[in-house]
Amino acid sequence: MMVPGGVAASCACKGIRRCLLCETLKESHLPEKKNGHVFFYDPETKLAVRKDGEPASFPFPGVFLWEDFLSEEEEKELISSMDRDVWNLSQSGRKKQDFGPKVNFKKKKVRPASFSGLPALSEKLVLRMQQEESLSGFQPVEQCNLDYHPQRGSAIDPHLDDSWLWGERLVTVNMLSGTTLTMSSEQGLPQLGLSGEVYVAVALPRRSLVALYGEARHRWKHGILRKDLRERRVCSTYRELSAEFLPGGRHAELGSQLVNIAASFNGAPV
Repeated sequence: MMVPGGVAASCACKGIRRCLLCETLKESHLPEKKNGHVFFYDPETKLAVRKDGEPASFPFPGVFLWEDFLSEEEEKELISSMDRDVWNLSQSGRKKQDFGPKVNFKKKKVRPASFSGLPALSEKLVLRMQQEESLSGFQPVEQCNLDYHPQRGSAIDPHLDDSWLWGERLVTVNMLSGTTLTMSSEQGLPQLGLSGEVYVAVALPRRSLVALYGEARHRWKHGILRKDLRERRVCSTYRELSAEFLPGGRHAELGSQLVNIAASFNGAPV
């Protein structure tokens, strides 16, 4: 069975997650949240500002945006390489390719056996990242490629990334189309007299890099809303190790093994 757009009648959605396919088959729809206080991130001032005529703004630390991180030729080469590999179905209408160790976050178990390293084309990109002061010493041990498409109703729910295994900086390279990274917090903004959900929209241009750290990494959830996808979007997210897996940490030996495997840049999707 096929649905409009040539999408096969299978998906990987579980629990509350939905894509256009399972909404069609299950006749269910979970609307995106629309209520709350909406701000927009200004990368020059590093402020979250209102665009509805209100003067309110507040500092929004922990976001680094690098426009034109990739050239057009590099983007073309990366997408061509990814599309030669298999894209596996993922939740909420996404497809994915994983380069990293197998992890059971509930049991806190890491299995490096099937991990062969990050892909070859990422080596020059990681070296380029490390030249930026805010990404100095960044040594990713996982790369996750995600394919989003509006015909599948692709999105990713607001979430906080794990902090047991993954370290301070989350780095994402955005390809094929621009989109918006929506940051959200349920804690309100008492300093501005605002209660309830607060959203900060971070515009991600095509071929840009965004890094989250500090408050943006640990306090604010991040996600991609379905309405912010109008064309195919592919992104690569890179993750470094937490202090527990670095020299001096409880699992430093395993961490060293993962770093060495990743740095071979000879990997295949796991």
